[in-house]
Amino acid sequence: MDNYVTGAVIKRLRENKKMTQEELAQKIFVTSKAVSKWETGKGFPDVGLLEALGKALDVSVIELLSGEDITNLNKACNMAKGKFYVCPVCGNVIQTTGEAVISCCGITLPPLEAESPDEEHSLKVKIVEDEYFVTLNHPMTKEHYISFIAAISDQGVQLVKLYPEGNAEARFKINRVRKLYAYCNRHGIFEADRKALR
Repeated sequence: MDNYVTGAVIKRLRENKKMTQEELAQKIFVTSKAVSKWETGKGFPDVGLLEALGKALDVSVIELLSGEDITNLNKACNMAKGKFYVCPVCGNVIQTTGEAVISCCGITLPPLEAESPDEEHSLKVKIVEDEYFVTLNHPMTKEHYISFIAAISDQGVQLVKLYPEGNAEARFKINRVRKLYAYCNRHGIFEADRKALR
């Protein structure tokens, strides 16, 4: 992992649960002295305790390690509020329906923040029968390329994975598409201008 749980995180999460050090210690079968040492920075919990510690504090191990307790407020699964994550090591593309802590290849991934496209990352959209045909005038070399293009509707995600030296293009069923995105391996994610979907 790129970081380890800190005493300040344990203390904050414990206090949020209105739990004493003794109560937390009993839940994970350690002494209150051990919990006190962690919280004052005089020691760390053993890696074998992290799952039990997370369970006692009502957070995942990833949330515990990242220091963030994430609550997905998108209970209705509004796909337009979804987030994309891309692993810089293996290239995995992960899409969630809201807030989450995502880890891949030992790295906690930040959610991608879509930008308005510049000329090189402008998504051109044509309607061909019942589909959007999306293209970008972008290099597709091994070093610099569009990794994927995605269409978001209220029913789900259509994602086309692209590869270097191929074409920067994709086709998507028009039905209820609300947003289009393209991800550049060097510059991040870009959202199509809404006018392009009309």
